[in-house]
Amino acid sequence: MTDNHDRGLQYDLATLLGRRRALTLFGGAGLTLVACAPSTTTTTSSPTTSTSAAARGVALEAIPEETAGPYPGDGSNGPNALTQSGIVRSDIRSSFGSSTRTAEGVPLTIELTVRHEDGTPYPGAAVYLWHCDINGDYSMYSDRVKDENFLRGVQETDASGRLKFVSVFPGAYSGRWPHVHFEVYPSLSEATGAGNKITTSQLALPESTCKEVYGTTGYTQSVRTMSRSSLQQDMVFRDGVDQQMATMSGSVSAGYTASLTFAVQG
Repeated sequence: MTDNHDRGLQYDLATLLGRRRALTLFGGAGLTLVACAPSTTTTTSSPTTSTSAAARGVALEAIPEETAGPYPGDGSNGPNALTQSGIVRSDIRSSFGSSTRTAEGVPLTIELTVRHEDGTPYPGAAVYLWHCDINGDYSMYSDRVKDENFLRGVQETDASGRLKFVSVFPGAYSGRWPHVHFEVYPSLSEATGAGNKITTSQLALPESTCKEVYGTTGYTQSVRTMSRSSLQQDMVFRDGVDQQMATMSGSVSAGYTASLTFAVQG
C-alpha cells in the first residue's frame, strides 16, 4: 500500500477537492461533510440569533490579536505542521504520519463561527488550531511529546462560517490561564505558513468548567497550577476576555463543547 503521509498540504488539498467534487454529484452536500465532523454534544449558542444578526449586517468588533506563543508549529518558530499531509482534519486527538499516539483527557469539541466585521459569515476561511495536552506539553516542541503532532489541525469554514474540532480538554501550565490557540487564514490553500494569516488569537476556558475537568484522573498537576493563576494576572487575558471566553455545555461524563463566535478584519 502506498504511504500517503507527509506529502504536504497541496496533496491534502487535491484529495479534499476531489472528494468534494464527488460528493457534489450526490446532492451538493460535500462542503458540509468535509468541514464538520458529526456532533455528539449540545451547544448553548443561539444559531437563530447569530444568523439573524448576520443577515442584518450588524457590525462586530474584530477579535483581539494575541501572541501565537512559543509553540505555534506554523513555521514562525521552528517546525511547520501546516505543510504536513494530514493536518487538514477535524479530529485532532491523534498524531498523524509516523506516529498514531492519541492524547488523553476529557473529550472536548471546539465549535468556532468566523464572521466578517460587518457581521456576515466568512465562508471558506481556514482555521489552524492547537493547544497543550493533559500535562501542559505542546506536541512538536516539549520533550515528552516532541515526536508527536497531536492536538493540531486545520479546518475550513462552511457556508455559515462554522467549523468544528474534536479534541481533549487541555491542562493548565505555569504562567497561563487554560486556553486554546488559533490562527485564521483567508483560504485553505493559503494555510501553509504564518506569513499568510489574517489574525492570531486565543480562546479562554471558563473557570467553573476547568475546575470540574481538573478534578478528574490525569489532571492533578493542573489543579495545583490553576490555583496559582487568574484571568486578571494572565499575560494574554488580563486586558479583557469578553470576546474570547468560550460558551460551554456538556459534562465530564459526556464531554464538553466550547463555542465561540468572532469576527476578523477583512
